[in-house]
Amino acid sequence: MTTWLLDGGPVAADAPVSRTGGVPLAPAGTVWPVCRACAGPLRFLAQLVLDAGVLALFMCAHRPGGCAQWSPSAGGNLALLLPAGGLVPVPVPRGADPEVLALGAVRAALAAPAVTAGRAVLGVLGGEPDWLQYDETPGCPGCARPMEFAAGLEEGPDPVTSMNFGSGRGYAHVCRGCGRAAFLWQC
Repeated sequence: MTTWLLDGGPVAADAPVSRTGGVPLAPAGTVWPVCRACAGPLRFLAQLVLDAGVLALFMCAHRPGGCAQWSPSAGGNLALLLPAGGLVPVPVPRGADPEVLALGAVRAALAAPAVTAGRAVLGVLGGEPDWLQYDETPGCPGCARPMEFAAGLEEGPDPVTSMNFGSGRGYAHVCRGCGRAAFLWQC
């Protein structure tokens, strides 16, 4: 079943809810992830509370287009499927530019059936991906099976403070059996 993700308005930067922006929640001791291409800290995009756990999504913002952020495996983005309990804010790396690490606004992502009630659509949970180009369902690096579509993300209501997918859409996938996740985008 597809569920809409709607803009629920401002929320605390470390709220344990589905949201865009702020700081990621992860198990204690988690280090802020870095881009495998440029080694800079990744920008935190969103956390989504799923049945399988909490999905945290990141993308490099240091060299737009230069770190292959659109690829699920090149290292310019990252998806982490985390356990639902015992999560704490991940410490921001010392000396990191907060504008590079966080979106300009923190917005709750409310799950709703089919009625959008005039709220901006941030994306969808579940269902089938609505590919802009062609099917790029990633294979799980653990078991090599196709990953399950978890969420599709839109750019959000404000292009300056929301996610940027080059006027496209982000796609998050999970492998429940292996506890892995992948993220990519198309435009």
